Amino acid sequence: MNPRELRADIPALQEATYLNFGAHGPSPQYVVEAASSFLEDHEYGSATNDPYTVAFDAYDRVRERIAGFIGAEPSEVALTESTSDGINRIASAIDWEDGDVVVRTDLEHPAGVLPWQRLEREGVEVRVVETRNGRVDEDAFADAVQDAKLVCFSAITWTHGTQLPVRKLVDIADDAGAFTLVDAVQTPGQRAMSVNEWGADAVVAAGHKWLLGPWGSGFLYVNSDIAADLVPGAIGYRSVTEPRDLEIEYKSGAKRFEVGSTTPAAHVGLIEAIDAIEEVGIETIETRIGSLTDRLKAGIDSNRLLSPQQFESGLITIAADNPEATVERLAAEDVIIRSLPFLEAVRVSVHAVSAEREIDTVVDHLQNQ
Repeated sequence: MNPRELRADIPALQEATYLNFGAHGPSPQYVVEAASSFLEDHEYGSATNDPYTVAFDAYDRVRERIAGFIGAEPSEVALTESTSDGINRIASAIDWEDGDVVVRTDLEHPAGVLPWQRLEREGVEVRVVETRNGRVDEDAFADAVQDAKLVCFSAITWTHGTQLPVRKLVDIADDAGAFTLVDAVQTPGQRAMSVNEWGADAVVAAGHKWLLGPWGSGFLYVNSDIAADLVPGAIGYRSVTEPRDLEIEYKSGAKRFEVGSTTPAAHVGLIEAIDAIEEVGIETIETRIGSLTDRLKAGIDSNRLLSPQQFESGLITIAADNPEATVERLAAEDVIIRSLPFLEAVRVSVHAVSAEREIDTVVDHLQNQ
């Protein structure tokens, strides 16, 4: 399969010039059909097939597929609803005390901000590493994390589309004895990733952006050496080895973070989405996105470009005098991008399934604002 063929399988892309994959990646038809078919089979066949067995078999298949895709072991993967869900599961599993320190950057999505704001009310100190042009100064980062209990940062920033040096930042935090949590939601589906190479204690992501999977198909990686030290804040029969025991014994690995009877339908769809992305090939996708973003940047005044000139991701941020009005004006012409709440800018998210004519269209609109 090539990017053009993948695009042809996505009904939503026939309706508009869609360049907002960093928020939501519309799914191919067969992804939605796989999720719908599982839900139908699970419900309609539940009188003759044990629905719990069917669901648990699906959970196992999904964990294995995700693990292979991100470079983990199936036992290191928990199924979640979203990135926010995964971050909260880690945040609530740590034994916090007054004076503990959390470090994040000023580039984090609200998913990587709000859980720590809540902890501030309980006496946890939150330090924010200030950045410049989507970059983290490693010396400033090292100073901030020297006595931190947990460090949270993004692999690819949602604000600038910059790739942060994940392994370097993890090593700095490790040297300080901090737990490392990486928000990777902007990575899978557009750039290669390996959690083993990153070395982080935990990584959160979701399938509804660049992977083109359904909403609700989040996942959490937890390093096998770390999981046993974490006590989940939420507990259910999927979290423990024997639900009827008076003594609570959590499951080994990341499965201790799964709770109860959630439908596997979205994650079954995610399997199809990952299959499609891998059939196209991550290298092909990276090359295609790089070519299209180069085309976009060439058409924009360099003074307005807030993302790197060199290719790092499909997220391109462009200064705009009135971002919200710009987004509304383009939407009226069936061109879909988004504004950014903390920058006077709009963001264009370019996928491998995007077309050259769409890039030219958005350039014309943005240059004529």
